[in-house]
Amino acid sequence: MAMNYNAKEEVDGHQVVAGSSHSGPGGGGGAAGGSGVAGGAIKSRKPDNTAFKQQRLPAWQPILTAGTVLPAFFVIGLIFIPIGIGIFVTSNNIREYEIDYTGTEPGSPCNKCLNVSWNSTPCHCIINFTLDQPFESNVFMYYGLSNFYQNHRRYVKSRDDSQLNGNNNSLFNPSKECEPYRTSEDNKPIAPCGAIANSMFNDTLTLYHIDQNGSVLIPLNKKGIAWWTDKYVKFRNPVGDDNNLTVLFRGTAKPVNWPKPVYMLDSDPDNNGFINEDFIVWMRTAALPTFRKLYRLIERKDSLLPTLPAGKYSLDITYNYPVHSFDGRKRMILSTISWMGGKNPFLGIAYITVGSICFFLGVVLLIIHHKYGNRNNSADIPN
Repeated sequence: MAMNYNAKEEVDGHQVVAGSSHSGPGGGGGAAGGSGVAGGAIKSRKPDNTAFKQQRLPAWQPILTAGTVLPAFFVIGLIFIPIGIGIFVTSNNIREYEIDYTGTEPGSPCNKCLNVSWNSTPCHCIINFTLDQPFESNVFMYYGLSNFYQNHRRYVKSRDDSQLNGNNNSLFNPSKECEPYRTSEDNKPIAPCGAIANSMFNDTLTLYHIDQNGSVLIPLNKKGIAWWTDKYVKFRNPVGDDNNLTVLFRGTAKPVNWPKPVYMLDSDPDNNGFINEDFIVWMRTAALPTFRKLYRLIERKDSLLPTLPAGKYSLDITYNYPVHSFDGRKRMILSTISWMGGKNPFLGIAYITVGSICFFLGVVLLIIHHKYGNRNNSADIPN
């Protein structure tokens, strides 16, 4: 028997038989089999011949030499160290005074209020303190909480942003994320719903300056403490034929721990309901268990006089917010600000540390390069 084979073609890296013939009695069947092999060619798995799939895209790879690395270390050090010193000095120039009024100490004026609960009668206490140095510019009053985990996953999700944005359907049909603070015992929708709103901070802080004429009330501005986007974009009151919030919120229930409904948070219509700035500030959850939130602004009225002169002051506290049950603490903070914000020495220390490390590494590498860099330049390299 004689057999003839044709040349094979390579297509995309695979060999495919172009055709074959057989002579002899079974030649016809052999020809048919050959055509069948040609028709069943295997598809190629080779990637397309493109710059991306064949890894031929243009690339830049830096060559790290002493001439490039050493100047970079020195430049970073010389830039970061002065910036860090400037930020650190600016932070230290910020005035800040803090009072812890939790009342856990037996001698504290607020010790009598330590076991207050959500539904108990408000407790009053007064703490006297002295400012040794005046606060020259505008003063920001904060309230601070410790051991309060606003970053808990279920706590953060327990809200209805559509309801807070004034959607009438969500007002009467809150999101299921608000459970178990979605509806009241009589099956009315809670507005605002959720655990965040239900745990809103509700202590009242009043500041007095004590001078020769007695106690002088210091005016505290409650507007301008919330972010502009929160006040005018994210939070809105429901709309209807009547602008009366009492009518618009009719059919809803107040949060369980609130002493009054949301439409009675303030007598000012521009600071009431869902657009109340104390409420808006609280709804922006904190990332850490120890945090502070802006409570009031003390604006400077006379450029020739300090906002808070040195002297004696008293803090009148309406103690409503219970923290003793979870070992939390409460405090009031008076602070000025600078171009970089509030007092925060960490940023300055971080800049100084990074700059010092880079400068030190630059010196060390320079010494190593000077001592060992040229040792093998003239060495003979064997073939």
